[in-house]
Amino acid sequence: MTTLSNRALNRALLDRQFLLVRTDHTPLEVIGRLVALQAQEPNWPYVGLWSRIHGFTHSRLTTLLQDRTVVRSGLLRSTQHLAAADDFRRLRPLLQPVLDRTARSAYFARNSAGLDPASLVATGLELLADGMTPRKELARRLAERHPGRDGRTLAGEVELRTPLIHNPATGAWGSWGTRSAVSVTPAEIWLGRPMAPATAKDLIRRYLAAFGPAGTMDVQAWSGLTRLGEIVSDMRAELRHYRGPDGRELIDLADAELPDPDAPAPVRLLPAFDNALLGHADRTRIISHEDRNHVMPGQARVRPTFLVDGHVRGSWSLEGDTLRLTPFRPLSATDRAALEQEAERLLPFVGGENVAYGGPGATRSP
Repeated sequence: MTTLSNRALNRALLDRQFLLVRTDHTPLEVIGRLVALQAQEPNWPYVGLWSRIHGFTHSRLTTLLQDRTVVRSGLLRSTQHLAAADDFRRLRPLLQPVLDRTARSAYFARNSAGLDPASLVATGLELLADGMTPRKELARRLAERHPGRDGRTLAGEVELRTPLIHNPATGAWGSWGTRSAVSVTPAEIWLGRPMAPATAKDLIRRYLAAFGPAGTMDVQAWSGLTRLGEIVSDMRAELRHYRGPDGRELIDLADAELPDPDAPAPVRLLPAFDNALLGHADRTRIISHEDRNHVMPGQARVRPTFLVDGHVRGSWSLEGDTLRLTPFRPLSATDRAALEQEAERLLPFVGGENVAYGGPGATRSP
C-alpha cells in the first residue's frame, strides 16, 4: 500500500478544489464538484468561487440562485450551504439525521419540551403553505400557536427538521447581516419536485472526488454523519487504498489521479468557513495545528485565510475599503509580492481600494 506524504495530500486537495489552477468550468459545475459551499454569510461563497474560477463575476452566482438552479439551506453539519438544486434534493434527506440530532440538542429541547416534533413540523409547513414567508413571521405565528415558548427557537427547529429553502435575495452579494430578513419556503414547493434521497455510498464518492484521498473519519467530520465505517468497508473493492503520513488508511476513487507533489501552488485567498479547511478531521494537509487555533478561535468562527505554497499562512479581512492581510509569521519577499498581487486582484471584486498589513507576521522578511 503506497504511503502518501502530507505534501502529496495537500496538492491532491488543492487540485480537486480548483485551487491549484483556476478552472474554466461554470459556477454550477464547480459547486457540483465541491458538493456544497459554506454560506453562513452570503458573501463568502462568491469569494470562494472567485478564487477558483477564471473571470468569475457576482452575477453568475446570483442568477443561479434566482432561477432556482442553486439553493441556500441547512445541509452539511447542520450549517447553511449553497448546493445545486438537484444535489440538494438528493443530499438533504440523507443528511436529515444530522439536522435532527441538532434539533434534539439542549438549546431546542428546552423550548419544545412536551411538543411532538412531527406535529411541530406539520404546523410549520401549514404556516408556510402560501410560499416564501419571513422567518420573523413564521416565529410569530408559531409563538401564537404555542404560548409561553420562544417562537424564533421553534422556527429554527422547524427549519432543521424539514428542508426549507431561503429566498434568493438573502444569498445575493452584499447581503451581509441579513439573517433576520431571511424568508423560507418548503423545498418541494420551491423546486417543484420531491426529495429523492441519495445513498451514503453516493455521498462518499462525491466527497472523495472533492476532498480525497481521505479516511472514514474525514468523511464523517465533513458530513456530520456517523458510523460510515461499515459502508466504506462494503465499498472496499471499488476504491483505491493508501496510507497517510501517520499510517492511517486512506481511501480514494479508483480512477482519481494524483497531481505531482512538487507542482507549484499559487497564492490563494479563501473566504471564511471555506470547506477546503473544514473537509477533514485531520486538517494538517492544509493548516497546521498551531495556525488552526488562529483561524478557528471558537466553535462558530472560521476566519478568511490565505494560502502560500498550498498551506494557510495567515488571515485577511475587509475593513471599510481596506483589505488587511495578517500573516502568522514573516513571509519571504517573493511570497509577499505574490500575496499582494493576488490581494490587489481581489480588491475590485470585494469593493475595496487598498491593501494593508497587520499582525505579528506583518514585518517584511529580509
